[in-house]
Amino acid sequence: MAESRTQSSPQSMIVAAQPEAAEAGARVLQRGGNAVDAGVAAALVQGVIDPQMCGIAGFGNAQIRQSDGTASCIDFHGKTPLAATPDMWEHLLEGETRDGFGFILRGNINDMGYGAVTTPGSLMAYYEAARDFGTWDWADLCAPAIAQAEAGFIIRPHVEFWWRATAQLGRAANIERQGFSKTGRDIYFSAPGKLKRTGDLVKNPDLARSLTLIAKHGADVFYKGEIADRIEADMIANGGLIRKTDLEAYKTLRTDPLMGKYRGYDIATCQPPGGGIMLIEMLNILENFPLAELGHNTTEYIRVVSEAMKAATSDKDTYVGDPAFIDIPEKLTQKDYAAEIANSIQSGQRMSVTRMAPGESPDTTHVAVVDKDGMAFTMTHSLGMPSGVISDGLGFMYNGCMGVFDPRPGRAGSIAPGKSRFSSLCPTIASKDGDARIVIGAPGGTQIAMGILQGLLNVIDFDMDMQNAVSAPRFSSTSNAIDITNRIPGYAVEPLAEQGYEIIRSPMTFGIAAVHGIRIDDGKLTGGADPGHDGVALGV
Repeated sequence: MAESRTQSSPQSMIVAAQPEAAEAGARVLQRGGNAVDAGVAAALVQGVIDPQMCGIAGFGNAQIRQSDGTASCIDFHGKTPLAATPDMWEHLLEGETRDGFGFILRGNINDMGYGAVTTPGSLMAYYEAARDFGTWDWADLCAPAIAQAEAGFIIRPHVEFWWRATAQLGRAANIERQGFSKTGRDIYFSAPGKLKRTGDLVKNPDLARSLTLIAKHGADVFYKGEIADRIEADMIANGGLIRKTDLEAYKTLRTDPLMGKYRGYDIATCQPPGGGIMLIEMLNILENFPLAELGHNTTEYIRVVSEAMKAATSDKDTYVGDPAFIDIPEKLTQKDYAAEIANSIQSGQRMSVTRMAPGESPDTTHVAVVDKDGMAFTMTHSLGMPSGVISDGLGFMYNGCMGVFDPRPGRAGSIAPGKSRFSSLCPTIASKDGDARIVIGAPGGTQIAMGILQGLLNVIDFDMDMQNAVSAPRFSSTSNAIDITNRIPGYAVEPLAEQGYEIIRSPMTFGIAAVHGIRIDDGKLTGGADPGHDGVALGV
């Protein structure tokens, strides 16, 4: 079960999905580091102890809000290899996942193995965030992760749960990913075909050596130096498309947050290709409904919010991708467009989400920090559905982000050289009267925006404390079905089923993303870590 703050009136707070990462960040705060210092140190540790959720060969988005209220986002989505072409996989297409976040190709070539890897951005983003917004020396921020990799980590329940998850939505089974590379077979298995279990120790000396090089030489060693050379050699030897030129060309994108308003709050979230545009659209739609009067998770509440989710999902599928490659309509974040959708929902009309055939993996993680000076940092980072590839001697697993690109040319999500994939990542900060009030984010693949939406509604419309806000039962509609977690009672959804809605009940107690956040009320910090994962909120 998630834990809350450790002292009655903490001056700063960190929330993360892994206790070891939260502790690493808390120790930085105790020693005078700021929110970015703590968040980066925690993120590097997350890559060691949750090595399929995130890592230096992943992607993500971060938002930094400084104590004076100025804010900036660092977009570090993975980019398609420069050798990729729009039609290279069109002949292999077999279908699309039900949640709309992935395409099924013959042989899972886009899902697992060397063809699945996009040029990673995580390490560059960590380094740039620390350089431009932090106060600590880079090597000192790397030290906890190096020590953790050398000592090893104890497998936690959620790590084992993910490792043993069976194939879903046409994807490869996770045990196949874990055993794809020699390193994976050596460190994640106790015997051939037998994954290690909760409580077992995993040591990764190769990763410790890679992180030691990175601590000494910075991100350049990964993108331009020794590690880049080794990545290229491995890709060439195994049919991957990434080359050193891809790594050398990679740049993060610095943007202002995408802004919206909801019931007097200023909502700052990430620009496309992140999922912030979906979050703003859904909030704009729902502002037209008296949600508090409808009641939390009542039949009508679930119907209304689900229809807003479907509308935003359909618009995402149609219009949203990398803005460097396509023009995204401004209407998606406009109040009058949202009001038209709300009128349709009020009249009983159903939104529709088109899929090719009967998502993105929830294999992502998050860290949120607020420091004593009011600086806030929220970052979601991921491997997507990890590729399973670990280059011999390097220790880290690469992302598997090619699986989300549309193999059909001429579409918003089609493959193009150097293109970023859409993701639902949307680390978000809600402010009121100029002060940050909610710092929130989530892992959870295509469900991220849906989980964060409900976390925000729980705080703003229902005045829940942050732990209750991230723990309340959630639902989602990223297709024409409504997915519900198992704590939502049958009587709440039976009327919807009678109206013809397809209700899919998950056996999971928690789910639909894993929301983590911090609430700030008159300077008082309270944190919430999603109880579906193993995380904690620590006050300092």
